[in-house]
This record gives sequence, C-alpha cells and structure tokens, in this order.
Amino acid sequence: MTGSPTGAGASTGKTGPLAGLTVIELAGLGPVPLAALMLSEMGAEVLRVERADAGKPLLSLPEEYDLDRHGRSILKLDLKRPAGAELLLRLAAKADLLIEGFRPGVMERLGLGPDVVLQRNPALIYGRLTGFGQDGPLSGRAGHDITYLAYAGLLHAVGRQDAPPVPPLNLVADQGGGAMMLIAGVLAALFQRSRSGKGQVVDASMIEGASMLAAPIHAYLASDLWTDRRGENLLDSGAPFYDTYETADARHVAVGCLEPRFFAEFARLLPLDSHFVGTQYDKSSWPAMRAAIAGRIKAKTRDEWAGHFAATDACVAPVLSLVEARSHPHNRARQSFVKSGGLDRPAPAPRFSQGSQVPAAMPTAADRQPAGILTRFGLGEEEIATLAKAGVLAQ
Repeated sequence: MTGSPTGAGASTGKTGPLAGLTVIELAGLGPVPLAALMLSEMGAEVLRVERADAGKPLLSLPEEYDLDRHGRSILKLDLKRPAGAELLLRLAAKADLLIEGFRPGVMERLGLGPDVVLQRNPALIYGRLTGFGQDGPLSGRAGHDITYLAYAGLLHAVGRQDAPPVPPLNLVADQGGGAMMLIAGVLAALFQRSRSGKGQVVDASMIEGASMLAAPIHAYLASDLWTDRRGENLLDSGAPFYDTYETADARHVAVGCLEPRFFAEFARLLPLDSHFVGTQYDKSSWPAMRAAIAGRIKAKTRDEWAGHFAATDACVAPVLSLVEARSHPHNRARQSFVKSGGLDRPAPAPRFSQGSQVPAAMPTAADRQPAGILTRFGLGEEEIATLAKAGVLAQ
C-alpha cells in the first residue's frame, strides 16, 4: 500500500529499491538530512520543506557542496501560518514518509504532530529523530553528538588510558545512532505497512541508537571480558596488536591483527620475537610487546610498511587522510568515491544489483519552483498563486 501522489515518485525517472516512494523531509541540522540524502539515492522522491525565513546555517557551504540539499525538491514554507501548516498536511496526505528532527513538542505546537498528520494519512510513516527521545527528563535539552555519547557512556570509552576521551568526529551518535537508525526504523515500518496497511510513528533517539551500536561492548562488559576503564581493552587501544603506530616519516599505520593466526603472520613479517606469539592475550606481556612493535615500525615509512604487508593477512593498513583515501587503488577500482559537480564525495551506499544509483545532484531551478512541486501533489495554479501572494510560500 502506498500513499504517494500519482507520478510523484516517478517524476524524475529515478531507479533503485525505493523508486516510487515519496518522502517529506522537514529541514534541520544533523542526521535527518543525511537520512534524506540516502533515501533519495535509493530512489525515493524527497521533498525538503525549509523555513520561509531561514537564514544561513552555522556551517554554510557553497550549494554545489551542500549535501543537505542535494537530490531533493525544495519548498520554502511558513509553517507558523495556519495556511502553511494546512498545506503541509495536504502534502503529507499524499506521502509515504515524513521525517523530522525537531525537539519534542515543536511539531505539536505547529499543529503538525503525528496524531494530526496520521488522521489525514493513516498509512504515513512518521519518523522522528531527537537526541534523547520524545520523553524523559532530558528530552527537551539541546545537545550534539558529543553530548549524547557522554550520556551513553561511550565517550568515556573512546581514547587512551592516560588521556581525556576523544570525540569520534560526529559519526557515532549523529550519523550511526541517528541517521542509520532512523532509516532502519522507517524502512521496517514500511515493511509492516505492506502487510497491515497502517502507518505509525518511529521514535529514534541518538543516545539510544548509539547505545545500540555498542551492544556487543555491553556484552563483553557483563562477561568480564571488558573493563569500564578507557584504554585497557581489546578494541580501545589497550591491546598493542589493535592500535596505531608512528612511522619513520611521522605518519601512521593501523595494526589490527586480533586473531592468533593473523597476529602470527604479523609477528613473522615485522619481525617480532616469536615468544610474543604464544602470549598474545597475556596482558602482562602487552607493555613489552607494544614497545617492540613501536620500535620496529618506527624504522620504515608508512608507505614502505604498506607495501611490506600488502599481500598478507597481517591486518596492517596505512592510515590515509580523507583526501588520500579517494585515490587508493582499492577505492578507485570500486569507484568508492565519485565526482558530483564540483564535489568529490563517497559514492551512494549500499549497492543494489537492481537499478543503478546516481549521486544526488544539487537542486535545479525546477526543483525549487513551488508551482511545479505542488502541482504534483494535486494543487491548482490559482491556489498556488494565492498561497504565494499570502506569503506562505517563498522562492
């Protein structure tokens, strides 16, 4: 069952597993735009609704680089006006998904909460993403990736033993626990709708999503295979065979030979004294092992070590910069990075065997014309002109 307006999903000729699906994205900062970008590149027709009076965002990018807007039609709408809220309800009545990332209560105050919207379209999937969830003592608080990781206990676990916690960019709570969990939730709800015919609300929160990503770590902790202290464990730089080391040219290699057979290969090729092979998991041997590894790796450059270990399963990799990663032979062979306009960016992921995926392009003039957009949702020219004259719509 679908709630899409006739022809809306197919109007751009998109292919992919979500072709024919119509998504309304309520513009905001953070992971919701990434989720919308990925849905668009999976074939969905995404309409991004922006504030009519929105100023420049905190990190203002040239439009050719602004992935928060690529791959969408864009409608500037004043949702604080009753006519603007009513228009969004009409759009949602013909959509499959609506995703938003406002603080709890914002959509309700606009008269656009899920109870109201689902009355107009009972088949709609209403995806909500917040930092702390829709309720609870912290639900109304502001925050960012680092905030949610701190409350989830994960920031404490990232970093070295004798150093402060290290923010892992904004990849864990915002993008992994946020955008990815929102996508998983709305797609699961779509599958359930295909059997029940009913839509529902998906409540995704970044603190819970990030915590879910760490579920195996909680299992290790419960099994006494992990300590609640940073930098003492197998995957947090505690183990000398799962860490980074400086090379002769002040660059780094990543060593990740966790399994005994991979560690044995690493020790043979480094070379490392054979007695360490039998004591790989003996923590009392780790300080001497680390010193021995560091001393050996410091003797060659990063790229020399990369070549030395290239054809092996020793799990040694050069630590590439973001720019270097684009030209690595494996990434070039897989076309893992693509040029989209003036932007070098990761290729759409994941890949599907049916339907080609094209990186989302920056919006064209036609993608911003309210008349063209709203006509697809069934509004007439006269009504669109009236809304524009009343200031509900903006160019």
